[in-house]
Amino acid sequence: MRKMKLACSLTFAVLLFGGMALAQTDPGVQSASRGTGATIINPANDPNGFTAFFNDGLNRFQEVESVSNSPQGNNGLGPRFNMNQCSACHAQPAVGGTGAATNPEFEVIANGIVSGSTNTIPSFITVNGPTLEVRFPFFFNSNGSANTSNPNGGVEDLFTVSGRSDAGSCSLPQPSFSAAQEANNIIFRIPTPVFGLGLVENLDDSTLLTNQESNLNNNFGISGTFNRSGNDGTITRFGWKAQNKSLQIFAGEAYNVEMGITNELFPQERPLPGEDGNGGSGLTGLVSSCLNLSGTGYPEDTSNPNSTPNAAVLDDISAFANFMRFLAPPPTGGVVLNGQQVSSSAIAAGSSLFNSIGCGTCHNASPGKTQVSNFVPALSSVAVPAFSDFEIHNMGTGLVDNVSQGIAGGAQFRTAPLWGLGQRIFLLHDGRTTNLVTAIEDHSSHGSEANAVVGNFNNLNSTQQQELLDFLRSL
Repeated sequence: MRKMKLACSLTFAVLLFGGMALAQTDPGVQSASRGTGATIINPANDPNGFTAFFNDGLNRFQEVESVSNSPQGNNGLGPRFNMNQCSACHAQPAVGGTGAATNPEFEVIANGIVSGSTNTIPSFITVNGPTLEVRFPFFFNSNGSANTSNPNGGVEDLFTVSGRSDAGSCSLPQPSFSAAQEANNIIFRIPTPVFGLGLVENLDDSTLLTNQESNLNNNFGISGTFNRSGNDGTITRFGWKAQNKSLQIFAGEAYNVEMGITNELFPQERPLPGEDGNGGSGLTGLVSSCLNLSGTGYPEDTSNPNSTPNAAVLDDISAFANFMRFLAPPPTGGVVLNGQQVSSSAIAAGSSLFNSIGCGTCHNASPGKTQVSNFVPALSSVAVPAFSDFEIHNMGTGLVDNVSQGIAGGAQFRTAPLWGLGQRIFLLHDGRTTNLVTAIEDHSSHGSEANAVVGNFNNLNSTQQQELLDFLRSL
């Protein structure tokens, strides 16, 4: 009897640990440099001289902004903001990426960016957590509950300039984050990487529409549509809900919303959604003591006609747009799993599985080739290896954030481009996980277009699942 029990125990142990050994594992963030962060421009084939504009934009992307009195003239920060430097939030694995392993928002008091006497670090901002943007999907009722009949969705900046030596008498409270959490009326977004966006910008609508027609021919229950500009009706493609049309608009909105800096596209100071009368509050915008803090008038970011060289004449948002426009796509690379190099055959097998189970129906390897570019030859007539169709899809109740942008509803999101995924830490629109398996499973919920595809992934054996994960981390 003892021998039988011992044999059974050994058999169970073999099955248990054998199964663990065969279970799929996210290889994790690949540490080896793949050359991410370079420009797409070939300096030997730059007839219009845009290499200088890329370098100028790269420098400005890393400049630290002040409210006023900066020796470098980088004035206009606030009165509310999320960070004082573009590259602080777009840092992983190189300038232009997404959130880094150490969250700069957690350090703003320690680094003197804000005053600890007037600002606190919200509980959801953690030292090793994702860099976050915050929105309240709905305005509040008088009893503190969410008024689901009154949509909000605007950005609630984390910090105020109150208490800074360069902010004068401006005194503002932070948003009511704890009340929003109590009312379950808060959602998060993480920064999107900006690598390769010049290629995305240079896709013409007809190419995207032709690609959509091909995508609709599937057996996975996937449909999808495009978000569109309210101005000219063309397809928009930047942001988590594809709400922005161009890199210029993308940069101008971020400068105004994330850093509080008015510019030539967004020339008015931005109050919080509840401060301009929305939600029935009856308020009338920012208090006068928080207006024109730089003392230079509006917009705070303008073109510089008296400056030299040529690139210096541009306003900041034009320089940011050029930096993003000429930033090369992230290269693919090898994958290391548990200290061992994954074979190229395993990655190739994962690529085939990615398409056969339906992942590639939304995450197209390329939606097509770009139109001819008037900037640089490197942007002309080339494939866009973004692994996205740039359509918006219903992702179901599990990922819904109840925020509408353009024609994208609360459960609709742009297919996130997967290029650079091998070196990305935080995943999904809100950074809720660092694990690819969890990210895949979270695509499945009531109403999601991805349900059949996730089911197909779950029906793969462990070896096949591992091959698919290895492929994803090769991107």
